[in-house]
Amino acid sequence: MNEDEIVIGEGVALSTGAAPVTMRMLSGAIDTIVYFCGTMLIVTGLDATLGQVMNSAAGAAVAIATLVVCFAVIPALIETFTRGYSLGRLAAGVRVVRDDGGPVSFRHAFIRSFTAIGEIYFTFGLVAVTTSALSARGKRVGDILAGTYAMRVRGAGKALPPVMMPPHLAPWARAADIRRLPDGLALTCRTFLGRAPGLRPESRARLGTELGAAVADYVSPAAPAGTHPEYLIAAVLAERSRREFGLEMHRQSRHTAETARMTRLPYGLSDS
Repeated sequence: MNEDEIVIGEGVALSTGAAPVTMRMLSGAIDTIVYFCGTMLIVTGLDATLGQVMNSAAGAAVAIATLVVCFAVIPALIETFTRGYSLGRLAAGVRVVRDDGGPVSFRHAFIRSFTAIGEIYFTFGLVAVTTSALSARGKRVGDILAGTYAMRVRGAGKALPPVMMPPHLAPWARAADIRRLPDGLALTCRTFLGRAPGLRPESRARLGTELGAAVADYVSPAAPAGTHPEYLIAAVLAERSRREFGLEMHRQSRHTAETARMTRLPYGLSDS
């Protein structure tokens, strides 16, 4: 069984919604044209304004820096601020997400865009297409290094319902020590809970037991005796989401407070 899929007893794979290689090629081609045209405009403008005052070495350095900015930094910023989108992905209905389905950060986006310089632009996309064709989720080298993949957002299945905390397990989950689940296991559990009502009873019981045992290895103390595997999985995922949301809200509040402190004039002076 591939780690990015769930194969049930009927031999049906539950898809994670990864975009096919053709959609990725379409979005990549559009982005390449946009970035190439933008780079040519910038290079032409720099040559017209600075060409007369720079020697050949300085001109080469500026050209290299411009290429890195246009093909690595700017795409990474766009991908970060749009939470995984670009002009080409908007047109193709594709979005880049982390392996666990969450939004990408600048670190993920920069690794992807910087790697693209070698695997897409220098090889005319040959390395990226080959790697994507051999990967279960259509990942290219940059996705493998960054821990991301391209997800279909148009023509894909409906979003899974949110995971709710089983009330009788809430006290245990809040006090439990829950280690970080591997991205593949977390995504598999999330998909299983969303699709469980449509599975055959024997397949549902088998998968629930296997996934519940895998999740239990990351939780201490163990769940109360007799806990149903699906309740255990739901409790761990819901508590994990609650804690991550709390950490993110705390981080944002700290950032807001630090920004206000840095922009405030000292000694109670007014900026008016």
